[in-house]
Parts: sequence; C-alpha cells; structure tokens
Amino acid sequence: MKRIHLYFRTPPPNDRLLPGDRHLFVLLKKLLKKERTSGLKKVFVNLVKGFDELGLDYDINCSFKKIMPGESVVVLGDGKYALQGYDKSNKIIAGIGLMTNPAEWPDVFEQYPVAVYLQHSEWAKNIYARAFGAERCGIWPAGIDSDKWAPGKKNKNIDVLVYDKIMWNKEHTRLNLKAPVLDRLKSLGLAYREISYGSYTEEEYRTLLEQSSAMIYLCEHESQGFALCEALSMDVPVLVWDQGFWLDPNRLKWGEVEPVPATSAPCFDERCGMRFKDIAEFDGTFDEFWTKAKKHAFKPRDYVLENLTLKKSAQKMLEIITSIYP
Repeated sequence: MKRIHLYFRTPPPNDRLLPGDRHLFVLLKKLLKKERTSGLKKVFVNLVKGFDELGLDYDINCSFKKIMPGESVVVLGDGKYALQGYDKSNKIIAGIGLMTNPAEWPDVFEQYPVAVYLQHSEWAKNIYARAFGAERCGIWPAGIDSDKWAPGKKNKNIDVLVYDKIMWNKEHTRLNLKAPVLDRLKSLGLAYREISYGSYTEEEYRTLLEQSSAMIYLCEHESQGFALCEALSMDVPVLVWDQGFWLDPNRLKWGEVEPVPATSAPCFDERCGMRFKDIAEFDGTFDEFWTKAKKHAFKPRDYVLENLTLKKSAQKMLEIITSIYP
C-alpha cells in the first residue's frame, strides 16, 4: 500500500500587542497552564498510535507539494486552515474538526477534492448528510488507548465521580439537574467527587477514575465523548444524562428549525451502564444502576476492547482509505 499522508494542522497564533509577541504568549501559556490535549488533537494522536500498531507507512503534516499521485490523504485538522493551500488532485478523507456545522463550509466539496467527510457517530453524521449527501458522509469512531486507560489497583474510596460537561443554560441546568443529583448522593451517604470538563489534566482524571466505583456523566450530547469512553475503558460503569436532542443554540443560526435527535452516549451499550432522560427519572434509575454497580454487573471495558481500541479504530480508517483508494 502506498504511503498515507496524515494531517492535523491548526491555525498559527496571531500577534496581540506587538509584532512577534505571539511566541511569548504561547510560551507563557505553557508555563502558566497545566498541559492539556484537546479532544481534536487526541483523536489524531490516537489514530497515529493505531497506525503504528498496524505497521502502516505514513507521514504527518508533510508539505502538500510532496504528495505523490495515488497516495492517500487524511485531514483531521482544526478549522478551514487545515486545507489551506491544498492544490493536489488526490482525494481527501476529511472530518471531525474542519467545521462545527456544514453551514460553516457548505462548498468544501467544491473547493477541494474531498471524497468523504467523517463524524464519530450516527446522529452527528446525519446533520452533515442532510447538507452534503449521505454518500459523502461516513462514521469513524476514534480509538481509545486502552493500555493507558486501564483499571488501576487503587482502593475505590470514591463511590461516584460526577462529571460536569454541561454546555448551555449552565446556571439553570446545574440548579435543576446537577443539584438534585448531588442531593440524592448525599441523602444516600455516598462518597462522591466532582470534576468539570477542561479543568483537569489527564493524570488527574485517570487517578480519580482509579478511585471511583461509578460515574455520573452530565452533558447535553456528544459526537463520541472521549472522557466517557476513557472511563469505560477503565471499567468504570457510567450513568448518563441522555435528554435526546441537539441543543446547541447556534443550530437556529445554521438553519436547523426542526428538533434534531442526539445522544450523550453514542458509544455505549448495556454493558457500560445506564441512561436517564431527566431528573424525574433519575432517582429510580440511579437506585437500579448503583445496585448493579455494587454487584459488578456492568462490564464497560469489555465494550471498549470489542469496539474502540486504537487498533480497531485504525483498521476502520484503513477500510475507509481503501474504499477511496482501491
């Protein structure tokens, strides 16, 4: 098989006050903030790890000029910059982070030789399929590093880890959903900890998961849900708030006037845990979930090993590549 060209290109930082000060701001950011890897970059990094497991020949972010005829091109970058300057006829397998909604780049297939645009899950793909056509859209779940995110040997001194990734109407949702959830845990005398999206390092999160018997995941919807999948990989069963619809307030600006079905746990089955729709369902569902969790009735890591390992994700991408480049 010919060499595979992988791209994850992010826009360069802009100067703020003085010419060249962008370099100083980048350095200060690294010094002052805990090192974190964005979800988009993690998708790319894990694909590279999967390709290494398969022993594939690839390069990363090479000059577009070096792409030879017949060589495949996979672009999973951040925004329109990811394709800026591309002038080859080689078909492009693109996706995940080039846009937030197809309305932001409706003519991407006309501007560039994009063969397929990928999303992680069915509900997210359907949004793009309505704009670009079903034949131009595909599903590719990103891989989870199941060796890195493996069950630890630490004592389970946390009954429930509460993961807060509430994105919109935060004050209202935390008052009417999260607060009653925490009150229920308190009333049952359970030891719990809270963690919020974007406020931790991977090591901190992994340590909390090692100590936790279960997790409650609060997020309106996910295209895949990396943090959720990492918990499953560590064999932590999860109770997911899954209210059922796409709630991004920008959806109206993008022309989505009808309700769009969505899910908070697209990579999930009965081995992974349970779901609840709203706070009215929470108490009864949690009681059943906690009873099963204490009996070790869930097997979330089995789901990950069956569906979401680095190698399985890379194999799926290889199938997509070979369908475009026979």
